[in-house]
Amino acid sequence: MSISRRRLLLAGTAGLLTRPVGIAVKASAAKSGRLPIELSQQPMDHEMPVEGFVDEITPTEDFFVRCHTYTPQVKLADWTLKIDGLVERPQSFTLADLKKMPRTELVSVLECAGNGRSFYEPHMSGAQWKFGGVGNARWAGVRLKDVLAKAGLKPGATQLLLDGADVPLGKMPDFQRTVEVKKALDPDTLLAWEMNGQPLTPEHGFPLRVIAPGWAGDSWVKWLQHIEVLDHDFDGFWMKTAYRHPSHSVAPGTAVDAKDMIPVTDLNVKSVIATPGSWVKPGAVPVVGVAWSNGAAISKVEISDDAGKSWRLAKLTGKETKYGFRKFSFAWDAPEGKHTLVAKATDSAGRVQPMQEDWNPSGYLWNVAQGRDVVVSVKRPPAADAVPASSATPPDAYKAACIGCHDDHMMRQQRMTRAQWEKEMDKMTGWGADVKAADRTAIVDYLSSQFKP
Repeated sequence: MSISRRRLLLAGTAGLLTRPVGIAVKASAAKSGRLPIELSQQPMDHEMPVEGFVDEITPTEDFFVRCHTYTPQVKLADWTLKIDGLVERPQSFTLADLKKMPRTELVSVLECAGNGRSFYEPHMSGAQWKFGGVGNARWAGVRLKDVLAKAGLKPGATQLLLDGADVPLGKMPDFQRTVEVKKALDPDTLLAWEMNGQPLTPEHGFPLRVIAPGWAGDSWVKWLQHIEVLDHDFDGFWMKTAYRHPSHSVAPGTAVDAKDMIPVTDLNVKSVIATPGSWVKPGAVPVVGVAWSNGAAISKVEISDDAGKSWRLAKLTGKETKYGFRKFSFAWDAPEGKHTLVAKATDSAGRVQPMQEDWNPSGYLWNVAQGRDVVVSVKRPPAADAVPASSATPPDAYKAACIGCHDDHMMRQQRMTRAQWEKEMDKMTGWGADVKAADRTAIVDYLSSQFKP
């Protein structure tokens, strides 16, 4: 089954949409020569360009960043991890205390649940991730089960409520997530203080974060400072409302009742082509990328150069891994003309990357086989003209209501109709945005005129 032309064109631009970023990010990214794609400056949302998928272990400076709040500056001297609730012995640990316990390391993918959201049709709001809201790192710390053993779980314990040092913005609810006790006691679930052999950076959760391999990043709580053990489901906003998707497949555009939504957990099997780019000269061209899945090793990657009509096996060149990236390569004899390269991964559990989307109203867990349009010619094609930026002056009401919790980058990503912006205003108001009734029309007028499909 072939992929739609529009979607393949969208995929082919993924590595070309890099925007300028801050001085600190530029300095760290200089090591690899790749600048992140900036989705938001504050809170920080940075995506890795597709060129970064040549690395089996993602360098920390290239690793994507997802934050719901401003990054807290935690002072280690003041920090402790507290464990209470349904436990025999409430505990308080310093980082030095945790480091006295048996150390363990794990290589695992961390992927934002919304990675790939920008490709869903019908389109939905939110951070418009393409492919790079994911990375693979070597994490080091202590098993969560060993820490919980110090506290002693009481009978009936079912959930761990995780809370970090981040502070909500405006009326936003505190970011708190739960993991089931079964997941917490898995020997691969860690509390990590190291990433790729170095202490966690502030953006990646210093001094301690949860490592929940095989699960989406919403469960990998950063800046962890409190674990409360519960005997019931937590009804906070970030569990009952956010990070939920349908429990069954739905038709694109369908409104889904809240009772039919479940929390996002497991990742899907997926692959990304890193090279070549959108233009190559005729001849031998290496196709290189990585694939990953949820707790199952990648067993094969197939490559198509005709938009999915025919397939050939790629060579798996990286190490076999349960949770991490598996590198692949394919020697393509590229003839002149326009071609669409597609990578399709299969894991050892028999799960295959699909060719069609399984749509959901929040845009989570996209894993459609990636298409990459490539022009093969002796001369480089002319670059497309850039789209001029809007010069319209936003109303003061927009600045007051919308720019308090995130910057203008978030709105610039959206491509929505007026009706969609109306629904988004309702959602944001429900999330705590302070929108005065008298200002609503002016705000929607601005949003729908400046950030439209």
